[in-house]
Amino acid sequence: MNRPIRHVVAVLMGLFTILFIQLNRIQVIDADELQTNDANTRTIQRDFNKQRGRILTADEVVVASSTPTPGEFFDYQRTYPQAELYAHITGYWSSIFGAEGVELTFKDHLIGASPSQELRGLTNPLDGRDPIGDIYLTIDHDLQKTAREALGNRRGAVVALDPVSGAIRAMWSYPSFDPNRMAANDGALANEAWTELVNADGKPLLSKAYQEIYAPGSTFKVITAAAALEANVATLDVPEFAAVDSYVAPLTSHSIRNFGGSTCGGNLVQLLVVSCNAGFAELGAEFVGPDRMVATAENFGFNNTPELDLPAPVASRFPDDYGSQVQSASDESPAGVFEDTPLLAQAAIGQYEVAATPLQMALVAAAVANGGPVPQPHVVAEVRDVESGRTTDSFGGRKWRDAMSTDRAIDLTKAMIEVVETGTAKSAAVPGVLVGAKTGTAQVGTDPPRSHAWMIAFAGQPEQAPELAIAVFVEGVEGSADQTGGGTAGPIVRSILEQFFS
Repeated sequence: MNRPIRHVVAVLMGLFTILFIQLNRIQVIDADELQTNDANTRTIQRDFNKQRGRILTADEVVVASSTPTPGEFFDYQRTYPQAELYAHITGYWSSIFGAEGVELTFKDHLIGASPSQELRGLTNPLDGRDPIGDIYLTIDHDLQKTAREALGNRRGAVVALDPVSGAIRAMWSYPSFDPNRMAANDGALANEAWTELVNADGKPLLSKAYQEIYAPGSTFKVITAAAALEANVATLDVPEFAAVDSYVAPLTSHSIRNFGGSTCGGNLVQLLVVSCNAGFAELGAEFVGPDRMVATAENFGFNNTPELDLPAPVASRFPDDYGSQVQSASDESPAGVFEDTPLLAQAAIGQYEVAATPLQMALVAAAVANGGPVPQPHVVAEVRDVESGRTTDSFGGRKWRDAMSTDRAIDLTKAMIEVVETGTAKSAAVPGVLVGAKTGTAQVGTDPPRSHAWMIAFAGQPEQAPELAIAVFVEGVEGSADQTGGGTAGPIVRSILEQFFS
């Protein structure tokens, strides 16, 4: 073979090799991306001309189903009978905007393409049908309706979950939206809905329960108390802090004042009962210190994205840098003094840059009620084969993190029960039910002033383990300067508990 021919052959072989690599990249490496690309109309047409399973509550209320649409461009229309009530859970299935919520995270199960369903197809090759699945949620329909009714038209969120398994029994966020409009096969109607919702006040497409973070206020004092107990710098009885109306941290002249200018002090239980800013600021800043505060917050889940079975949950935030140590530990400051100890004092009472989702704060209550472990939250309980009703996949019951030791959790449980019986959370009390709680009033610092109202709680039958953990958040809007955790969020918690234990 002469030289020119060898060059031609070499070039052709090189081009063939490049083509081979590109084909494999497209067919193997980039296959998933191409399948889900919005421009892939063949995939869209295939999926919308295929039957999907239903989505149902734990008590079998249908919240999403496929309706046949013969003669139209697509064979099926996804419908949501409960409209806005489950929008932030089910999400939507749209030929234009894709999918959200359970419709997205469990899309394979709904069309029978999950690994377990495909395996069933392989083991039953003569079945002749797609093994589509119905999704069963952990949500209790009556409890979900109660959450909506109790919150009303106030912006905020309610999360109620099983403190052991992490199964979410209710999760409501206001404002919400009607997913039927997003899922319309009529492109003009879907686009109109999208434009309206994107520009709407209050961001209704985002769930305030797990996709936005807010200053948690004094509900964060539960974590500061846990840090003090875990670090052995406090018990329920000692130390006792002097009764004062404010606290001035080292290295600053700015004071942290108690709510309403009140005077408070005492041991850890007494501080928690009246939600004493001065005592908790000093406890976190000078007794616990930055390393233990950061570690305990992260043990509860802060600075970590929760492993929720819904798209795009956000991480709650606790600042983790307070500078270098400038003074060694002493009797007055057992943790020493750091460059930003004044900021740590604010963070210890849920201010400064601390921010949390209502879901995260419900998990804080759950960890205390559960004796230390933080459960993995989830909204889907199981998948059942449509034809046979057999369960093909089940979920839940996993631990996410370890927040604190069992003994310390028991101590904190006693303190939170005292807050309901004699303190700021009396509004959450339910006759015949043992309730522990912590209130929070987060002043946002705007002009005109406004404040977020919070309450986290757990509850159970007397002499039995708690059965429910709750977080209620009511967003501070104009004119909300006077709302408090006990006065605004407490009655919502009570409504949830009355429904659950009825």
